[in-house]
Amino acid sequence: MSALPRTGLRRPDGPAKLTGAARYSGDTPADGAAYAVLVGATVPTGRIAALHTDAARRAPGVSAVLTAEDLPEMPPGPLVQPIPMQRSQEGAIRYEGQPIAIVLAGSWERARYAAGLVRAEYADVRRAVVFDEAPDAVEREPLLSPPDETKGDVEAGLAAAHTVVSATYTTADRHHNPMEPSATYARWDGDRLTVHDSVQSIGITQLALATAFGVPFEQVRVICPFVGGGFGCKGYVWPHQLLAAAAARVTERPVKLYLTRAQMFTSCGHQPATRQTVTLGADAAGRLTALRHTSANAASRETDYAESATEASTWMYAAPAIEVRRRIRHTDRPEPTPMRAPHQGPGMFALESAMDELAYATGVDPVELRLRNEPETDPMTGLAFSSRELRACLSQASRRFGWQDRTPEPRSMRDGDELIGWGMAAATMDTFRFATTARVRLDADGSVRVECGTQEIGTGLPGVIATIVSDVLGTDPDTVEVRFGDTELPPAWMTAGSSATMGVGSAVHAAATELKEKLAGFGGRPPAAAGFLEAEATWGPEAGSDLAGRSRTYSMHTYGAVFAEVRVDEELGLVRVARCTAGYAAGRIVNPLTARSQMTGGLAWGIGQALLEKSRFDGRFGRFVSKNLAGYAVPVNADIRELDVFFVDDHDPHASRLGAKGIGELGAVGVGAAIANAVFHATGVRRRDVPMGIAEVMRAGEGRS
Repeated sequence: MSALPRTGLRRPDGPAKLTGAARYSGDTPADGAAYAVLVGATVPTGRIAALHTDAARRAPGVSAVLTAEDLPEMPPGPLVQPIPMQRSQEGAIRYEGQPIAIVLAGSWERARYAAGLVRAEYADVRRAVVFDEAPDAVEREPLLSPPDETKGDVEAGLAAAHTVVSATYTTADRHHNPMEPSATYARWDGDRLTVHDSVQSIGITQLALATAFGVPFEQVRVICPFVGGGFGCKGYVWPHQLLAAAAARVTERPVKLYLTRAQMFTSCGHQPATRQTVTLGADAAGRLTALRHTSANAASRETDYAESATEASTWMYAAPAIEVRRRIRHTDRPEPTPMRAPHQGPGMFALESAMDELAYATGVDPVELRLRNEPETDPMTGLAFSSRELRACLSQASRRFGWQDRTPEPRSMRDGDELIGWGMAAATMDTFRFATTARVRLDADGSVRVECGTQEIGTGLPGVIATIVSDVLGTDPDTVEVRFGDTELPPAWMTAGSSATMGVGSAVHAAATELKEKLAGFGGRPPAAAGFLEAEATWGPEAGSDLAGRSRTYSMHTYGAVFAEVRVDEELGLVRVARCTAGYAAGRIVNPLTARSQMTGGLAWGIGQALLEKSRFDGRFGRFVSKNLAGYAVPVNADIRELDVFFVDDHDPHASRLGAKGIGELGAVGVGAAIANAVFHATGVRRRDVPMGIAEVMRAGEGRS
């Protein structure tokens, strides 16, 4: 590729979204459609003894009340979580909010009213098993990596250490809370199913629906023009999507189903709580002699969702002995799912907090400690890094932040009544890559069209695609039309795991390059008879990569360094993040404008993890307590102060055709640890649990130690 724009391209989808012209799945015209509302179980365990639906059937405008007996059997498909609805002969309830009936009416308001009239009787109800009570279990079929990995003799490394630190850290249950709740519109035309759905993968949804209803893959069309936020909760296929299509088939009319905000807390996943213990041994100079990291996360009864929080500990720091262990705990709750910065998001909070504790214990500056433990090759596998510019991130970010002016002693910095704390942490994310196909067409009038069955989930991907094509073909980016969000377009994988630029971008680059070569044979213009010229290309990770597209030849990751300043009012228990400086190495940055937006958004996510976000689970009733944004706090504008984000020069030819890697998840990693470390520097009290709310900070101030 030639030199890309220095500043970047403004989002081509921006005007449509700002003016309301953009149409989301919930905006699909519903002429002749029935509106569907799910009825959820009100207990977390037991079985349905009786289900009373007569009052709902008699309610005004109701056309049908469907239970499991009315619906076809639906075998599970790919990434379907969990079983849509149990039949009454079993009637098993596995989590509060599990669908037990669907009410259809002429309007959503009438359907919702009637849904409130459905009454269930339950038997064999018992108290829910919660995270702290559940025993550790090993995943039956580990998805991402082995749950246990070991290199060297950790016990010997700890015994030989000059300093050992060991502590337990916890992260909370958190919910995604996208601006747009999930919505599905389903219509059958004979055996052909058309679905408008808010999803992060139209292809996976297409395959899951075809499997569930036993129809050929090509007879299912999934359309998703825009996604109003997903962050992971729209990556899997959930019961409401299958149930909307099933209800449409049974009633022989289109069905439109919205999840309520409360149902978003039970029906499409959450990030599970974790409990992690990190033990570090180091010599007198702060160089690691051993690293042990164990983690357990809450999971549901149905599946073995694992938050792979220990993974980064295998590649982050040079240590002759490393041991990681990952466990799950089956509980009576809805199924967890990936949430922005899965695995490394929770895991790096623990590891980077422990590194800060080691820095204080050894008397080595936290930045210098990390530099002294930079590995030359992957510490666990010995593989070469595909690219690793963490040193540049650390050195440049520390200078921009002014880290050299920090006084290291806790409680040594103050401004009036406020304690000031400076903290830092490293960041990293795994690299997921998926095969993608794209088509590029040049018309005789000079306009360019790109087609790819990907999704626009708010990250600015259309601008990235337009930038790539215009760079290859030498055209104006404003003349590039990007078509996406339809399974009738060339196939792409899910928009998740920071994989879109690598997969979609590389396929678009390959197609544009092929088109350019074709044009050369026609004198630089499309043939007059056809009036256009097009090329289609597929890109995928190299042979031998695992199912997630991770390289087996190189240790391939992204990196960053986050520095935070906090101001703490001990009397009020209030922590404010005054400023953050963050530098990232994530391969070639294709569109700097939207890339910076992704990272500032990630910093906001990290502030939420550190100070605000927690879904409280009531074990007595087996339910999340506050299923709305009144009881679940997220950062708002007033919480986000000065953010300084930059990228260091990085190019990874092994990751993609573009030399680019992923950025979306990386911005949310390391922030929570940097803030927690800053709170310790300000107060002298180590907080090992996030979020650090007002009550926790006030209690810490009362018993400072």
